[in-house]
Amino acid sequence: MKNKFFFVVNVDWFFLSHRLPIALEAKKRGYDVTIVTIETDKRAEIESYEFTFIPIPTSRAGTNIFRELKVLFFLWNLYRKNRPDIVHHVGVKPVTYGSVAAKLIQLPKVVNALSGMGYLFINKDKNMLAHKLVMFLFRFGFKNPNLRFILQNKDDLSDIKQLNILDENHVFLIKGSGVDLDEFTYTPLPSNKRVRVLLPARMLWDKGVGEFVAAADSLFPEYGDKAEFILAGNVDEGNISSISEEQLLKWEAEKHIKWIGYQNNMRSVLAEADIIVLPSYREGLPKSLIEACAIGRPIITTDVPGCREVVEEGENGLLVEVKNWEALANAMKLLIDNPQKRDDMGKKGRLIAENNFSIQSVINKTFEIYKS
Repeated sequence: MKNKFFFVVNVDWFFLSHRLPIALEAKKRGYDVTIVTIETDKRAEIESYEFTFIPIPTSRAGTNIFRELKVLFFLWNLYRKNRPDIVHHVGVKPVTYGSVAAKLIQLPKVVNALSGMGYLFINKDKNMLAHKLVMFLFRFGFKNPNLRFILQNKDDLSDIKQLNILDENHVFLIKGSGVDLDEFTYTPLPSNKRVRVLLPARMLWDKGVGEFVAAADSLFPEYGDKAEFILAGNVDEGNISSISEEQLLKWEAEKHIKWIGYQNNMRSVLAEADIIVLPSYREGLPKSLIEACAIGRPIITTDVPGCREVVEEGENGLLVEVKNWEALANAMKLLIDNPQKRDDMGKKGRLIAENNFSIQSVINKTFEIYKS
């Protein structure tokens, strides 16, 4: 009988974009793989890989305490009936409720991965009650000798250790979810008539989209014939920080911004850009930036946990103060005016991707943790 491997992820599309290679490797190594996640419209695609799909009965933005407790009971019952050999939780809700359920059932191998500390931690003063509840569940669920923890940047690693609820030998750093260097190959800068400045992310306030729009609007009078400013990403109604489609269309009409929405082929979108911008408030380690590195694009991002991990200041990109649209505009201006600097930074970015962000390296490190 095959060993059972359960991947419990916050939402189905995130599994496909960030965790699919690890699940495929598990299948290749002989595991019976089940994906447990909140369902949007990706079930058929996930099942096409011959994974079992089990939907979680909740929404990502849910805050009703009784509905949230139902998720905990759902996972407890699921683990009790199936007794998976390995459970890998990804995201705040799966990590929180899944850790408690796994401890109660005494599962043999539990791996938690947080790709950033999430909205709850960015805005914990506004969500104090929810934050305290999560901390209580953390303290119970994480005190488990069968549990290992993966973080994506040094700041998150330090924060989780300071909670004093984990054995330090059970906490690991893996930088991001990796990039396929054979798919995202180095590509010379395009010959655009205007410099294309791109923000590739979900349309969330926490991604710094508002600051990007303000910076672009300030530059347009001088740079309207030299540069264009593009947003590439979908509206995420399940996220409390989501920007509405109405607001995005209003910006298109009034603020010299082009919104191209969700794109299936992000490699092509990144390759057609000259500068990649992500003014996020906090990240785990953004996949869009390591993909930008891999194909050779200069980066402008904020000096915050997760984002700063991708940039060697002045080498492959520029770091700016978070929530400071003027600093962002100045950095954009610097790279728009300097094509040679864009080219040099892009080439350096490719070397950084090769040395730090290979998907095969991420897979190998993850399976070493499973073995431990």
